[in-house]
Amino acid sequence: MEKNSRSAQELWKYVRSYLTVYLPRIRGLSPRTVESYRESISMYCLFLKEANRIDFSKISFDHITRDSVMKFIQSLRKRECGASTCNLRLSSLKSLLKYCADEDIGLYSVYQEVRRVPMMKVIRMPVQYMSETAVKALLAQPDPKTAKGMRNRMIMILLYDAGVRVQELVDLKVSDLQLQAKDPFIIVTGKGSKTRSIPLMDKTVAHLKEYLRRFHSRLDDRIAEPLLYSTRSGAPHKLSTDAVGVMLKNYARSARKTCDEIPERIHPHLFRHTRAMDLYRAGMPLSYVAEFLGHVSLNTTTIYASADVEMLRKAMEMADPELAKEVPLWKDEESLKKLCGL
Repeated sequence: MEKNSRSAQELWKYVRSYLTVYLPRIRGLSPRTVESYRESISMYCLFLKEANRIDFSKISFDHITRDSVMKFIQSLRKRECGASTCNLRLSSLKSLLKYCADEDIGLYSVYQEVRRVPMMKVIRMPVQYMSETAVKALLAQPDPKTAKGMRNRMIMILLYDAGVRVQELVDLKVSDLQLQAKDPFIIVTGKGSKTRSIPLMDKTVAHLKEYLRRFHSRLDDRIAEPLLYSTRSGAPHKLSTDAVGVMLKNYARSARKTCDEIPERIHPHLFRHTRAMDLYRAGMPLSYVAEFLGHVSLNTTTIYASADVEMLRKAMEMADPELAKEVPLWKDEESLKKLCGL
Protein backbone atom coordinates (compact mmCIF):
# COMPACT_ATOMS: atom_id res chain seq x y z
CA MET A 1 0.00 0.00 0.00
CA GLU A 2 2.84 2.36 0.85
CA LYS A 3 4.54 1.57 -2.45
CA ASN A 4 1.36 2.30 -4.40
CA SER A 5 0.87 5.55 -2.49
CA ARG A 6 4.40 6.68 -3.31
CA SER A 7 3.94 5.63 -6.96
CA ALA A 8 0.72 7.66 -7.14
CA GLN A 9 2.45 10.73 -5.73
CA GLU A 10 5.17 10.38 -8.36
CA LEU A 11 2.59 10.10 -11.15
CA TRP A 12 0.76 13.29 -10.17
CA LYS A 13 4.05 15.10 -9.63
CA TYR A 14 5.13 14.31 -13.18
CA VAL A 15 1.71 15.15 -14.63
CA ARG A 16 1.77 18.56 -12.98
CA SER A 17 5.33 19.27 -14.14
CA TYR A 18 4.51 18.08 -17.65
CA LEU A 19 1.45 20.33 -18.02
CA THR A 20 2.68 23.44 -16.20
CA VAL A 21 6.39 23.49 -17.04
CA TYR A 22 7.44 21.14 -19.84
CA LEU A 23 4.70 21.81 -22.42
CA PRO A 24 4.28 25.60 -22.03
CA ARG A 25 7.79 26.66 -21.03
CA ILE A 26 10.17 24.09 -22.52
CA ARG A 27 8.29 23.22 -25.70
CA GLY A 28 6.55 26.59 -25.94
CA LEU A 29 3.12 25.20 -26.80
CA SER A 30 0.11 27.50 -26.81
CA PRO A 31 -2.45 27.43 -23.96
CA ARG A 32 -5.03 25.82 -26.26
CA THR A 33 -2.62 23.02 -27.18
CA VAL A 34 -1.70 22.43 -23.55
CA GLU A 35 -5.41 22.28 -22.72
CA SER A 36 -5.85 19.58 -25.36
CA TYR A 37 -3.11 17.48 -23.70
CA ARG A 38 -4.67 18.10 -20.30
CA GLU A 39 -8.07 16.94 -21.53
CA SER A 40 -6.63 13.70 -22.96
CA ILE A 41 -4.81 12.88 -19.73
CA SER A 42 -7.88 13.70 -17.64
CA MET A 43 -10.07 11.44 -19.75
CA TYR A 44 -7.64 8.54 -19.41
CA CYS A 45 -7.34 9.00 -15.65
CA LEU A 46 -11.13 9.11 -15.34
CA PHE A 47 -11.25 5.85 -17.30
CA LEU A 48 -8.68 4.28 -14.93
CA LYS A 49 -10.66 5.49 -11.93
CA GLU A 50 -13.88 3.89 -13.17
CA ALA A 51 -12.23 0.72 -14.47
CA ASN A 52 -10.34 0.07 -11.23
CA ARG A 53 -12.96 1.57 -8.89
CA ILE A 54 -10.41 3.66 -7.06
CA ASP A 55 -9.97 7.31 -6.17
CA PHE A 56 -7.93 9.63 -8.33
CA SER A 57 -5.37 9.92 -5.55
CA LYS A 58 -4.63 6.19 -5.78
CA ILE A 59 -4.00 5.99 -9.52
CA SER A 60 -0.36 5.08 -10.07
CA PHE A 61 2.03 3.99 -12.80
CA ASP A 62 1.06 0.40 -11.94
CA HIS A 63 -2.37 1.05 -13.51
CA ILE A 64 -0.91 2.39 -16.76
CA THR A 65 -0.55 -0.62 -19.04
CA ARG A 66 -0.81 -1.37 -22.74
CA ASP A 67 -4.05 -3.24 -22.09
CA SER A 68 -5.64 -0.35 -20.18
CA VAL A 69 -4.70 2.14 -22.91
CA MET A 70 -6.18 -0.09 -25.61
CA LYS A 71 -9.40 -0.47 -23.61
CA PHE A 72 -9.47 3.31 -23.18
CA ILE A 73 -9.27 3.77 -26.96
CA GLN A 74 -12.05 1.21 -27.39
CA SER A 75 -14.21 3.15 -24.95
CA LEU A 76 -13.69 6.28 -27.05
CA ARG A 77 -14.79 4.42 -30.16
CA LYS A 78 -17.96 3.29 -28.39
CA ARG A 79 -18.67 6.95 -27.76
CA GLU A 80 -18.40 7.47 -31.53
CA CYS A 81 -15.11 9.35 -31.38
CA GLY A 82 -13.39 9.41 -34.77
CA ALA A 83 -10.05 7.83 -35.55
CA SER A 84 -8.30 11.22 -35.57
CA THR A 85 -9.63 12.03 -32.10
CA CYS A 86 -8.53 8.64 -30.74
CA ASN A 87 -5.06 9.12 -32.22
CA LEU A 88 -4.86 12.56 -30.61
CA ARG A 89 -5.68 11.10 -27.18
CA LEU A 90 -3.19 8.28 -27.66
CA SER A 91 -0.36 10.54 -28.81
CA SER A 92 -0.92 12.76 -25.74
CA LEU A 93 -0.53 9.77 -23.42
CA LYS A 94 2.59 8.58 -25.24
CA SER A 95 4.09 12.06 -24.99
CA LEU A 96 3.42 12.20 -21.23
CA LEU A 97 4.97 8.80 -20.61
CA LYS A 98 7.99 9.66 -22.75
CA TYR A 99 8.51 12.72 -20.54
CA CYS A 100 8.17 10.59 -17.39
CA ALA A 101 10.68 8.05 -18.73
CA ASP A 102 13.17 10.82 -19.49
CA GLU A 103 12.81 12.08 -15.92
CA ASP A 104 13.03 8.62 -14.32
CA ILE A 105 14.67 5.78 -16.25
CA GLY A 106 12.81 3.32 -14.02
CA LEU A 107 9.60 4.29 -15.84
CA TYR A 108 10.99 3.49 -19.27
CA SER A 109 9.32 0.08 -19.29
CA VAL A 110 5.92 1.73 -18.78
CA TYR A 111 6.54 4.05 -21.73
CA GLN A 112 7.79 1.23 -23.96
CA GLU A 113 4.71 -0.86 -23.22
CA VAL A 114 2.27 1.92 -24.16
CA ARG A 115 4.40 3.03 -27.08
CA ARG A 116 3.57 -0.24 -28.84
CA VAL A 117 -0.14 0.63 -28.98
CA PRO A 118 -0.74 1.32 -32.71
CA MET A 119 -2.41 4.41 -34.06
CA MET A 120 -5.72 3.94 -35.83
CA LYS A 121 -5.94 4.16 -39.59
CA VAL A 122 -7.55 7.44 -40.61
CA ILE A 123 -9.66 7.37 -43.76
CA ARG A 124 -8.98 10.53 -45.71
CA MET A 125 -12.26 12.05 -46.81
CA PRO A 126 -12.52 14.36 -49.82
CA VAL A 127 -12.31 18.00 -48.84
CA GLN A 128 -15.67 19.78 -48.87
CA TYR A 129 -16.03 23.31 -50.22
CA MET A 130 -18.74 25.67 -51.45
CA SER A 131 -19.55 26.95 -54.90
CA GLU A 132 -19.32 30.65 -55.73
CA THR A 133 -23.11 30.78 -55.86
CA ALA A 134 -23.41 29.32 -52.35
CA VAL A 135 -20.89 31.80 -50.91
CA LYS A 136 -22.72 34.75 -52.46
CA ALA A 137 -26.06 33.45 -51.16
CA LEU A 138 -24.69 33.25 -47.61
CA LEU A 139 -23.12 36.71 -47.77
CA ALA A 140 -26.46 38.12 -48.88
CA GLN A 141 -28.27 36.92 -45.74
CA PRO A 142 -27.13 39.51 -43.12
CA ASP A 143 -28.72 42.94 -43.26
CA PRO A 144 -25.77 45.40 -43.30
CA LYS A 145 -28.09 48.25 -42.32
CA THR A 146 -28.24 46.82 -38.80
CA ALA A 147 -25.25 46.65 -36.47
CA LYS A 148 -25.58 42.90 -35.96
CA GLY A 149 -26.00 42.31 -39.69
CA MET A 150 -22.91 44.35 -40.53
CA ARG A 151 -20.84 42.46 -37.95
CA ASN A 152 -22.05 39.06 -39.14
CA ARG A 153 -21.34 39.93 -42.77
CA MET A 154 -17.85 41.03 -41.72
CA ILE A 155 -17.34 37.69 -39.99
CA MET A 156 -18.15 35.75 -43.17
CA ILE A 157 -16.04 38.06 -45.34
CA LEU A 158 -12.98 37.50 -43.13
CA LEU A 159 -13.59 33.76 -42.85
CA TYR A 160 -13.46 33.56 -46.63
CA ASP A 161 -11.04 36.27 -47.76
CA ALA A 162 -8.44 35.69 -45.02
CA GLY A 163 -9.07 31.93 -44.82
CA VAL A 164 -8.70 32.04 -41.05
CA ARG A 165 -9.66 29.37 -38.55
CA VAL A 166 -12.63 30.31 -36.40
CA GLN A 167 -10.46 30.57 -33.27
CA GLU A 168 -8.06 32.85 -35.14
CA LEU A 169 -11.04 34.96 -36.19
CA VAL A 170 -12.43 35.56 -32.70
CA ASP A 171 -8.91 36.27 -31.38
CA LEU A 172 -8.37 39.15 -33.82
CA LYS A 173 -7.79 42.62 -32.38
CA VAL A 174 -8.11 45.95 -34.14
CA SER A 175 -4.35 46.37 -33.83
CA ASP A 176 -3.92 43.28 -36.02
CA LEU A 177 -5.26 45.25 -38.99
CA GLN A 178 -2.67 46.98 -41.14
CA LEU A 179 -4.97 48.86 -43.48
CA GLN A 180 -2.67 51.86 -43.99
CA ALA A 181 0.11 49.76 -45.49
CA LYS A 182 0.84 49.97 -49.22
CA ASP A 183 -0.58 46.49 -49.54
CA PRO A 184 -3.09 46.12 -46.66
CA PHE A 185 -2.84 42.94 -44.62
CA ILE A 186 -3.95 41.37 -41.37
CA ILE A 187 -1.77 39.71 -38.73
CA VAL A 188 -3.20 36.35 -37.63
CA THR A 189 -2.07 34.35 -34.61
CA GLY A 190 -2.55 30.65 -35.32
CA LYS A 191 -1.71 27.31 -33.76
CA GLY A 192 1.32 27.29 -31.50
CA SER A 193 1.07 31.08 -31.17
CA LYS A 194 2.63 31.41 -34.64
CA THR A 195 1.77 34.56 -36.55
CA ARG A 196 1.34 35.07 -40.27
CA SER A 197 0.46 38.05 -42.43
CA ILE A 198 -2.45 37.70 -44.85
CA PRO A 199 -3.00 40.24 -47.64
CA LEU A 200 -6.53 41.59 -47.97
CA MET A 201 -8.56 42.23 -51.10
CA ASP A 202 -9.60 45.82 -51.86
CA LYS A 203 -13.28 45.02 -51.27
CA THR A 204 -12.47 43.51 -47.88
CA VAL A 205 -10.46 46.60 -46.91
CA ALA A 206 -13.44 48.80 -47.82
CA HIS A 207 -15.78 46.64 -45.71
CA LEU A 208 -13.33 46.73 -42.78
CA LYS A 209 -13.05 50.53 -42.86
CA GLU A 210 -16.82 50.84 -42.85
CA TYR A 211 -17.02 48.32 -40.00
CA LEU A 212 -14.37 50.16 -37.95
CA ARG A 213 -16.20 53.47 -38.27
CA ARG A 214 -19.28 51.90 -36.72
CA PHE A 215 -17.80 49.53 -34.14
CA HIS A 216 -14.44 51.07 -33.22
CA SER A 217 -14.77 54.82 -33.39
CA ARG A 218 -12.86 55.49 -30.17
CA LEU A 219 -9.08 55.79 -30.31
CA ASP A 220 -8.41 53.43 -27.40
CA ASP A 221 -10.27 50.58 -29.13
CA ARG A 222 -7.07 49.48 -30.84
CA ILE A 223 -5.77 48.27 -27.49
CA ALA A 224 -8.81 47.51 -25.36
CA GLU A 225 -11.26 45.61 -27.57
CA PRO A 226 -11.35 42.60 -29.89
CA LEU A 227 -12.11 43.29 -33.54
CA LEU A 228 -15.35 41.29 -33.52
CA TYR A 229 -17.48 41.37 -30.41
CA SER A 230 -20.96 41.25 -28.92
CA THR A 231 -22.22 43.75 -26.38
CA ARG A 232 -23.42 42.50 -23.01
CA SER A 233 -24.30 44.76 -20.09
CA GLY A 234 -23.06 47.70 -22.09
CA ALA A 235 -19.54 46.26 -22.49
CA PRO A 236 -17.90 44.51 -25.47
CA HIS A 237 -17.15 40.79 -25.14
CA LYS A 238 -15.14 38.60 -27.49
CA LEU A 239 -17.28 36.27 -29.56
CA SER A 240 -17.16 32.55 -28.89
CA THR A 241 -16.45 30.05 -31.66
CA ASP A 242 -19.77 28.36 -30.91
CA ALA A 243 -21.65 31.62 -31.47
CA VAL A 244 -20.06 31.96 -34.92
CA GLY A 245 -21.05 28.39 -35.79
CA VAL A 246 -24.67 28.89 -34.72
CA MET A 247 -24.87 32.15 -36.68
CA LEU A 248 -23.70 30.44 -39.87
CA LYS A 249 -26.17 27.58 -39.48
CA ASN A 250 -29.05 30.04 -39.10
CA TYR A 251 -28.05 31.94 -42.23
CA ALA A 252 -27.57 28.69 -44.15
CA ARG A 253 -31.07 27.56 -43.23
CA SER A 254 -32.45 30.80 -44.61
CA ALA A 255 -30.26 30.76 -47.74
CA ARG A 256 -31.38 27.26 -48.73
CA LYS A 257 -34.83 28.64 -49.49
CA THR A 258 -33.44 30.37 -52.58
CA CYS A 259 -30.17 28.50 -53.22
CA ASP A 260 -30.06 24.70 -53.37
CA GLU A 261 -26.23 24.72 -53.56
CA ILE A 262 -25.88 25.49 -49.84
CA PRO A 263 -24.32 22.40 -48.19
CA GLU A 264 -26.35 20.58 -45.57
CA ARG A 265 -23.59 20.91 -43.00
CA ILE A 266 -22.30 24.46 -42.64
CA HIS A 267 -19.42 25.29 -40.32
CA PRO A 268 -16.77 28.07 -40.20
CA HIS A 269 -13.98 25.84 -41.54
CA LEU A 270 -15.94 25.38 -44.76
CA PHE A 271 -15.11 28.98 -45.71
CA ARG A 272 -11.42 28.21 -45.19
CA HIS A 273 -11.62 25.13 -47.42
CA THR A 274 -13.50 27.11 -50.06
CA ARG A 275 -10.93 29.92 -50.09
CA ALA A 276 -8.06 27.44 -50.39
CA MET A 277 -9.74 25.64 -53.28
CA ASP A 278 -10.47 28.92 -55.08
CA LEU A 279 -6.83 29.99 -54.75
CA TYR A 280 -5.58 26.62 -55.96
CA ARG A 281 -7.97 26.58 -58.92
CA ALA A 282 -6.83 30.11 -59.79
CA GLY A 283 -3.29 28.79 -60.19
CA MET A 284 -1.67 29.51 -56.82
CA PRO A 285 1.03 26.87 -56.08
CA LEU A 286 0.28 24.55 -53.18
CA SER A 287 3.32 25.84 -51.28
CA TYR A 288 1.80 29.35 -51.34
CA VAL A 289 -1.60 28.00 -50.32
CA ALA A 290 0.07 26.24 -47.37
CA GLU A 291 1.72 29.48 -46.29
CA PHE A 292 -1.56 31.38 -46.69
CA LEU A 293 -3.39 28.84 -44.48
CA GLY A 294 -0.60 28.60 -41.91
CA HIS A 295 0.04 24.88 -42.47
CA VAL A 296 3.28 23.62 -40.94
CA SER A 297 3.53 20.73 -43.40
CA LEU A 298 2.77 20.82 -47.12
CA ASN A 299 1.26 17.34 -46.73
CA THR A 300 -1.69 18.95 -44.97
CA THR A 301 -2.35 21.13 -48.00
CA THR A 302 -2.23 18.35 -50.61
CA ILE A 303 -5.88 17.50 -49.89
CA TYR A 304 -6.79 20.37 -52.22
CA ALA A 305 -4.74 18.94 -55.09
CA SER A 306 -7.04 15.93 -55.48
CA ALA A 307 -10.35 17.54 -54.60
CA ASP A 308 -11.41 19.29 -57.77
CA VAL A 309 -13.04 17.18 -60.48
CA GLU A 310 -13.31 20.10 -62.90
CA MET A 311 -9.52 20.54 -62.87
CA LEU A 312 -9.08 16.82 -63.54
CA ARG A 313 -11.34 17.00 -66.57
CA LYS A 314 -9.58 20.09 -67.96
CA ALA A 315 -6.21 18.36 -67.54
CA MET A 316 -7.48 15.32 -69.45
CA GLU A 317 -8.80 17.55 -72.24
CA MET A 318 -5.46 19.36 -72.51
CA ALA A 319 -3.68 16.04 -72.80
CA ASP A 320 -6.01 15.02 -75.65
CA PRO A 321 -7.96 17.95 -77.23
CA GLU A 322 -10.24 15.49 -79.03
CA LEU A 323 -11.77 14.62 -75.67
CA ALA A 324 -13.35 18.07 -75.53
CA LYS A 325 -15.56 17.12 -78.48
CA GLU A 326 -16.76 13.89 -76.91
CA VAL A 327 -19.55 13.35 -74.43
CA PRO A 328 -18.05 12.29 -71.07
CA LEU A 329 -18.51 8.61 -70.23
CA TRP A 330 -18.64 9.30 -66.54
CA LYS A 331 -21.94 10.14 -64.88
CA ASP A 332 -20.67 11.46 -61.57
CA GLU A 333 -17.57 12.58 -59.70
CA GLU A 334 -16.79 9.11 -58.31
CA SER A 335 -16.65 7.61 -61.82
CA LEU A 336 -14.24 10.32 -62.96
CA LYS A 337 -11.99 9.77 -59.95
CA LYS A 338 -11.84 6.04 -60.69
CA LEU A 339 -10.84 6.78 -64.29
CA CYS A 340 -7.99 8.91 -62.94
CA GLY A 341 -6.93 6.25 -60.44
CA LEU A 342 -7.98 8.22 -57.37
